[in-house]
Amino acid sequence: MTQIDVSGQPLSRTVRFAGRALGRRWRLPAPTGPVRLLRDVGVPMRDGAVLRADVHLPATGGPHPTVLLRTPYGRGPVSTVAMALPYAARGYAVLLQSVRGTFGSGGEFAPVVNEEHDGQDTVAWLRDQPWFDGRLATLGPSYLAYTQWALALDPPPELKGMVLQLGPHDLAAAGMIDGAFQLLNLATWTELIAHQERFGVVRGTLRLMTAERRLAPHLHRLPLQGLAERFGGTPAPWFDEWLAHPDLADPYWDRYRATPAVHSSTVPALLIGGWQDWFLEQTLFQYAALRDRGVDVELVVGPWAHLGLDTAVTTSASLAWLRRHLPVDGAPPGPRPDRVRVYVTGARELRGMPDWPPAGRIDRTWFLGSRGRLADQPPTETGAATTFRYDPMDPTPSVGGRALARRAGRRDNRRLEARADVRTFTTAPLETPVDLLGGARVRLFLTSDNPYADVFLRLCDVDPRGRSVNVTDRLVRLDPAEGEEPRAGERTVEATLPDTAHRFLAGHRIRLQVSGGAHPRYARNLGTGEPPGRATRGVPVTHRIGHSAASPSQITLPTG
Repeated sequence: MTQIDVSGQPLSRTVRFAGRALGRRWRLPAPTGPVRLLRDVGVPMRDGAVLRADVHLPATGGPHPTVLLRTPYGRGPVSTVAMALPYAARGYAVLLQSVRGTFGSGGEFAPVVNEEHDGQDTVAWLRDQPWFDGRLATLGPSYLAYTQWALALDPPPELKGMVLQLGPHDLAAAGMIDGAFQLLNLATWTELIAHQERFGVVRGTLRLMTAERRLAPHLHRLPLQGLAERFGGTPAPWFDEWLAHPDLADPYWDRYRATPAVHSSTVPALLIGGWQDWFLEQTLFQYAALRDRGVDVELVVGPWAHLGLDTAVTTSASLAWLRRHLPVDGAPPGPRPDRVRVYVTGARELRGMPDWPPAGRIDRTWFLGSRGRLADQPPTETGAATTFRYDPMDPTPSVGGRALARRAGRRDNRRLEARADVRTFTTAPLETPVDLLGGARVRLFLTSDNPYADVFLRLCDVDPRGRSVNVTDRLVRLDPAEGEEPRAGERTVEATLPDTAHRFLAGHRIRLQVSGGAHPRYARNLGTGEPPGRATRGVPVTHRIGHSAASPSQITLPTG
């Protein structure tokens, strides 16, 4: 391997100023010295491709522990200031590399499938660099987190820690959450990749923030196949491929998974997630798998959606974690925090605890009733039920939630709940606060007149002014085999909503929202059983929710 010149060049005055300002705003430890830049360094891969990288080096001393970030999103000034400088200015070498087929790196981009080998080849190159002291950490959010799991499939001995922010290990499962194609998220990401090298940072960010509105006409058009071509830009053949493989058991998906790393890695890991993040459930799965095997793991979960990560909080936590696992210049590590820190929405507090979910929770159950009530006592009525009709050609819209959109996360649901195809069940005002810590469980006694259908379940917090804000939700894809003879009677639908930490304040009300879908966040179930990419017509469904003595539909909250 060829060593590179380590003299580098100083950062521009603008970048230095921005880095200092951001450090003060984020309340990071004082910088330990200036940073020099090795720009556009070539890193050879085993197949002859050369990936481009920028190396940010502390200007004094060395060699240094190194932080590796592998990204498809470029290496411009924003990435330098927000992702590299916080660590390089505090004693770490930072290697910011563009993955295959992006921003000057050779080869062809294909989502995640090359990251295992390319990551290994990057570490092999790194071993020969004079500024590398033999200790490596990986870091980054989203796609950058997946590249870390890909490297951990066969972790090199130099790898001493990983900082995984809002990150998946299974792209297949992320694209088919709850058995339904994640239309908005996958379309937004595909359109971003297709156009990102054609626009600057400011225009690219604006396009991402407006993607939900801009793409809406495309997302309502059928069939879905060919959607990525209608976006224009760089070809994105993977989108139609994903639509053509709706079965996650299909071997096609194996190359999109780094799941074995979650079950085998012993590398210490800091996991950072968000209650409204696209990949929340994978983050919690990673934590449980590592914890159960005795791996040194910490978990931080904030209120964030995927595009709303609080980088001040996460950078501070990441830097503190690195200083404990890869100390710089013999500096003593700071005090170890609680292994789990979660933000409790409603209470607006960050709460430390020894584990997640916490021990000692008590279940509380409310029962669905007539006139939209949620009551403490089981129903006594005979034959009571609530019905609604879902028409896939006029689909119930998605509002907020775990979407890759500017208006993701917690949003006012009142306009949505006023629709005729949405039903709500609400408690009386609470006399004392209720803390939900974990996954709420819903049990519905349901009759549907079309075997091909979905049910969207959402838990909301209704304040004294009537504002209904979503807390957590799940889509349930009904099994057609159970509904082939709808006249035979009800089916029991049981679902656990994704974990959360939320306080329903005294005077607030707990609400369960039920509908037939959430489009375009989820591709609509067209009610025909046809392949999702090729279907062009829709068949409505009428649902009947039983809430009688014989059919006590209910919701149970694990409370603390």
